[in-house]
Amino acid sequence: MIVARKAASSSINGIGGHGGVRRTVAAALSSRGFQCSSSSSSLGSFAPPSSMSRSAARASSRPASILKPPARHRSRHFSSEAAAAVDEESSGDETAAPTTTFAPTPERKYQYFQNVHVTADGVAVVKFDNRDQKYNTINKNLRDEARKLWDDDVHTNPDVKSVVWTSAKADGFVAGADVFDIKDVEDKSELVPFIEEWLRFFQHMKSAGKPAVCAIHGPALGGGLEWALWCDYRVCTDSPSTKLGLPEVKLGLLPGFGGTQLLHPLVGLQKALDVTLTGKDVRAKQAKKMGLVDAVVDPARLEAVAIDAARGLADGSVPKSKPKKKSWMDWAIEDTPVGRNIMWKKVAETVAKNTGGNYPAPEAIIECVKYGLDHPTGEEKFKFERESFAKLAATSESEALIGIFEGVTKMKKHDFGSDVKAKKAKKVAVVGAGLMGAGIAQVTAEKAKVSSVLLKDRNDEAVAKGASYMTDNWDKKTKRRRMERHARDAAASRIVPLTDDSPHLPRHWSDCDVVVEAVFESLDLKRQILADVEAVTPSHCVFATNTSAIPIASIADGCARPQNVVGMHYFSPVPSMPLLEIIPHDGTSDEALAAAFDLGTRQGKTVVVVKDVPGFYVNRCLGPFLVEVSALVRDGADLEVLDESMKKFGMPVGPVTLADEVGMDVTYHVAKFLSEADLGTRMEGGDVRLMEGMVERGWLGKKSGKGFYAYGDGGKKKGKGKKVLNPEVKDYIRDFTAGHPKVQNLDAQEMQDRMVTRFVNEAVKCLEDDIIADPIAGDIGLVFGTGFAPFRGGPFRYVDAVGADAFTDKMSRLADKYGPQFEPCQLLKDHAASGKKFHQS
Repeated sequence: MIVARKAASSSINGIGGHGGVRRTVAAALSSRGFQCSSSSSSLGSFAPPSSMSRSAARASSRPASILKPPARHRSRHFSSEAAAAVDEESSGDETAAPTTTFAPTPERKYQYFQNVHVTADGVAVVKFDNRDQKYNTINKNLRDEARKLWDDDVHTNPDVKSVVWTSAKADGFVAGADVFDIKDVEDKSELVPFIEEWLRFFQHMKSAGKPAVCAIHGPALGGGLEWALWCDYRVCTDSPSTKLGLPEVKLGLLPGFGGTQLLHPLVGLQKALDVTLTGKDVRAKQAKKMGLVDAVVDPARLEAVAIDAARGLADGSVPKSKPKKKSWMDWAIEDTPVGRNIMWKKVAETVAKNTGGNYPAPEAIIECVKYGLDHPTGEEKFKFERESFAKLAATSESEALIGIFEGVTKMKKHDFGSDVKAKKAKKVAVVGAGLMGAGIAQVTAEKAKVSSVLLKDRNDEAVAKGASYMTDNWDKKTKRRRMERHARDAAASRIVPLTDDSPHLPRHWSDCDVVVEAVFESLDLKRQILADVEAVTPSHCVFATNTSAIPIASIADGCARPQNVVGMHYFSPVPSMPLLEIIPHDGTSDEALAAAFDLGTRQGKTVVVVKDVPGFYVNRCLGPFLVEVSALVRDGADLEVLDESMKKFGMPVGPVTLADEVGMDVTYHVAKFLSEADLGTRMEGGDVRLMEGMVERGWLGKKSGKGFYAYGDGGKKKGKGKKVLNPEVKDYIRDFTAGHPKVQNLDAQEMQDRMVTRFVNEAVKCLEDDIIADPIAGDIGLVFGTGFAPFRGGPFRYVDAVGADAFTDKMSRLADKYGPQFEPCQLLKDHAASGKKFHQS
């Protein structure tokens, strides 16, 4: 029932390949006398909410950058105005129409609907059309108006034989209930009667005996899909923008308008659990295949086909939707006691493994489905569902995930001055076709809606390698049905490969709006590229450097147009990682900053504006954390326990695995760079030479087949070769720490406390030093940049939850025991003394 915006909270990886459960069930059924094929599909894995996939999280850290903000930076907050829904392809520049007082007229009787049109053969066409917003969303006022519309124009109208529900919006059907309406309810138990009133409306609608068809174009998510499930027949368009789903789990909630009870009778238990436990979108073809919709049509034919279906339902020539006939395997798994028991056991194991017990929503969804199966008739199953919804809405996990969601929505807007208008880049160039450059070119060509993307490197071989990276990624997405073939071809056609020897090179550059430089870390090289670019680009062209260790001000020093120079710090791999740090130097103009912000948002990134100081924000926070990892190793911490302690905190991977995944050379570079920067005692207490020695030995982590762990496949193939602790590292650590006293009784909780306190303290220190604008930016930056436990809401919501006084006391105890590196920053002390929270709501 929740609106599906592209929420921070929390992308949840889908229940992917289903073969694992089928093979398990097939084997078990076989042992009980059943003969089963294991070729078809069943449940796979649920991944907890996080701002990235696990593989992306592991690759999130890159070398630190040097940062410093404009003096005016602190005043740059983000507008709190949120669109009702934000589609994945949104550029973030839409503004909701101002809300006005509605006065009914004969031409427009309703605020949320167009006037009902009844065809000559008795089909009432009802179109959602919230005149004040770009998207249709569900709220109490819409419900009251829908009931009035139904009673006045449909229920008692003898001319109406059947109904079509559709939308007048070009961009979507119904995105769901506005999550902020739920957030603003202080006593969550009040949600129970609120939801019950909705159920009464849907049941009242069904009681009329007039068949209903739902005609869907664009997103039908959360409550929008549940509305469709209460209808008798569903038609959707084959448009790439059409997607159906129940994303409530991403916000720590569950479908509350009957979704847990109405979906599985249509599509089967396994597919219903896949949809509800992952919150993933279902595209049109898959929706038809699984039985979620009855027909898929061209957008131009949607209304006509829906009206024909409604007419046929009324006269009996078209049957109502029925569940698709199950395969023998699906029947054995879902409809036999033995198969169902094994299925539930496997589902529970998978959810427990992937959530770590930190996310209550998946278990609540499972319980609702089970309760409905045990109580197939009557009202009890719906009552259980809405009561479960209200309980989840009151949890700290849901509050944290909604907080992230709210933060992302706010951060889609910038305020760089009322007179500042971002010039939309139509032509973008990327200099450097390596992994980063190719990734930047890919997201620009694929998502940013530009006319062309110039990809330049030294020679044909380098450019070809970058182009191959992009086409391989697009081919994978197409194969997995995450991208239409025509979209893949269109994106590829926007790429213009260039080298130093390309003919007419200046002509290509003459109308560029933004140039993103992504070459290796050399100040001289970057300055030379900037000078070359300025010589051939127009005066408005923005030069964005993807540096990770060089001050933006240093790169801009001496150039012709320093006001156009800005940092854009992407995270690797660029196509997967959602965060982008934008770094203005003191001389960066608001226009250049706005242009960079606009481009990053159009690339699908969540943008955080940070100071031009060492480490920017994300890597600056990682510095003390990495040093503390080295301190713990020196103090005798077991590497696997170290990893497990942070996974229990809610991180996607532990710090030892993270170092291996990112690369020991990169990890060492970050730690060493920040140790020599301006953090002082906050980078003390450990010894980064631990990592330096590993780099010298060629133990670079997964990419070299050996780091803290040894990888049986050289780390090249996912899922091949189980990692084990590197026996050579054990000997190396023993020799490295010889003579250093070990900490007695160092348990997993103290390991976790030592790492988390230094990590979070640095985030708060960044707010104290105006490196980030506000706690919202701080939370979003670490959740999306490092995988900081999403169910905790980010470092600032975490401090609010445990209490600044308790957190400060813990740090003080650690400082007494281990040294001044644990001294809490002044802002933490101030909040501890005053009791003030970082988030006031």
